Amino acid sequence: MTPLKNENTKKYGKTKLACYLGFVTQAISANFAPLLFLTFRRVYGVSFSELALIPVVFYVTQLITDFACVKIVDKTGYRPCILASEIMSAAGLAGLAFVPELFSDRLPGILLCVIVYAVGSGLIEVLCSPIIEACPFENKSRTMSFLHSFYCWGSVGVIAGSTLFFAVFGTENWRVLACLWALIPLYNVFNFASCPIEPIVEDGEGMTTKALLKTRKFWIFIILMICAGASEAGMAQWASAFVESALGVSKTVGDLAGPCGFAVFMGLSRVLYGRYGDKTDLTVFMMISGGLCFLSYLLTAVASLPVMGLIGCMACGFSVGIMWPGSLSITSKAIPTGGTAMFAFLALAGDVGGTVGPAVVGNVSEYFGNDLQKGVLAGIGFPLILLLCSALARRSAKRTEEEIKA
Repeated sequence: MTPLKNENTKKYGKTKLACYLGFVTQAISANFAPLLFLTFRRVYGVSFSELALIPVVFYVTQLITDFACVKIVDKTGYRPCILASEIMSAAGLAGLAFVPELFSDRLPGILLCVIVYAVGSGLIEVLCSPIIEACPFENKSRTMSFLHSFYCWGSVGVIAGSTLFFAVFGTENWRVLACLWALIPLYNVFNFASCPIEPIVEDGEGMTTKALLKTRKFWIFIILMICAGASEAGMAQWASAFVESALGVSKTVGDLAGPCGFAVFMGLSRVLYGRYGDKTDLTVFMMISGGLCFLSYLLTAVASLPVMGLIGCMACGFSVGIMWPGSLSITSKAIPTGGTAMFAFLALAGDVGGTVGPAVVGNVSEYFGNDLQKGVLAGIGFPLILLLCSALARRSAKRTEEEIKA
């Protein structure tokens, strides 16, 4: 490595740290409130149907934010938007501790906080990936994989950390914990305020939204991203319920073995690719991951022994690890002038998949008498389509390379 590259790596180290903590913040926003569902029910008298609104409002708000970013970010710039993401995340998380008390009906206060930190989470999702992509790192797909692994470690941290906190200090002190988690995005405001941030494309060189939407191969990547989100969330969102019902364990054990275990294996996959990814063709790795994901869904769906279903769930976490960051890296390489709009549409597609996947699993399970294995089997089509789109992306990449050589 040349001295210049060493200098660049050191210069952008703070940018990398800020983006890593950004994904940790997103993980806290996505996972903390669901851990409080029974607490909200006990303390505020919120019904189960009302509690179901919390994840719906969170993901719908993220979808709206993803779409709004297409126009907003290029006009205002990256730094003001990413600073707003951390401030809103901190305000929403800390607000859970006291804002509901300002309302006679507590649910609107809870949902207001959810909307605030969901906007922050949506901005993080759209902005951190292009910020890293714009930095002059040697192997960007490896760096992108490392970046997205921090969502996994953040998920593990918030689930395990909250479980430990409640075991030691009791669930009655959940308001203190909400404020403690809010300190992470609050600290990260200072990182993003001072770190170097480069534009993903120079002014005037980025594709317009209309030109991007007219690019045929872009739609392959959109489908790829939808299936990546659906394959990941279809298993992850139901992991706790599946483990709890199949193994007959408590909710605490179900949370640790289910979503927490899933996140650990997903993070390991991203770290391993980040460490050794330069020795592998990313599209080939994506195809292998799609095949493994198909097999893990199948194993989970047909396993007669509960422990085999748990193994299938963990294997699925490992298989989906590279799908989201890999889809971003493949698209960025194939359409280098896509700009912020491209990353915003990809985040939107991923969130659509993250909404559709669990919905398919849940609705099919209910149709077959709350049989979660039948629901998981219904989700097997998502990794198959991802495998096909990865093959098409590989063929498109080869064709581009041949055109360049010619």
